[in-house]
Amino acid sequence: MRVLIVEDESRIAKRVERMTRDILGNTLQSLTHINTLQEALTFIENNPLDLLLLDLNLNGEDGFDLLTTAVSESFHTIVISAYKDQAITAFEYGVLDFVPKPFDRDRLEKAFNRRIRKEKLETQVKYLAVKQRQRIQLIPVNEVLYIKGAGTYTELFLSGGKKELHDKSLERLEQLLSPTFERIHKSYLVKISEVKGIIVNSGSKYMAELKNGAFIPVGRTRYKEIKAKWF
Repeated sequence: MRVLIVEDESRIAKRVERMTRDILGNTLQSLTHINTLQEALTFIENNPLDLLLLDLNLNGEDGFDLLTTAVSESFHTIVISAYKDQAITAFEYGVLDFVPKPFDRDRLEKAFNRRIRKEKLETQVKYLAVKQRQRIQLIPVNEVLYIKGAGTYTELFLSGGKKELHDKSLERLEQLLSPTFERIHKSYLVKISEVKGIIVNSGSKYMAELKNGAFIPVGRTRYKEIKAKWF
């Protein structure tokens, strides 16, 4: 795993580094520490990454400026911050976990396990950040009808016929959006409330009909479970 720590207090950064090496062991491929917002943005633009550990106060700069960019990327983000009142907002932006300071090794390990074990979140993500012409736009989740996997990326199909490309894989978005979205096919996540019905075609091929008239495939192994749960 390739990990970036963005923390301006050297004492805390060294502690996080030590715990990270201890928790991840041989699975840790690289570990980088950066203490300024601009350096972190440059590093993210030019280096592959699996996990970001982010403080929200960087020498007086607002870490949310970096968070908005981070959540639009392919990797997951864990916030480590003393500002507990910002936890709800951080989760709404799509972070994997919020570790309040002060913390111990067990709490940090719990956060890492969400990434390692692909544990689904119980919190409600309100926005998905997408890159648009060198800027980041926050797309409200309530505008997303369904999501299609496109290799390492995903396509967000929105109300009004709009479509946006997201850098996160389908698996990582599924982890964040689990309370409101269902994986109905290896390549599709759909908002449960948008499904009008399931259509059975010849050859045991199943399709989900959405309220907007769209049809998306349903995996054979998922059909019975989905039918029992929704209809």
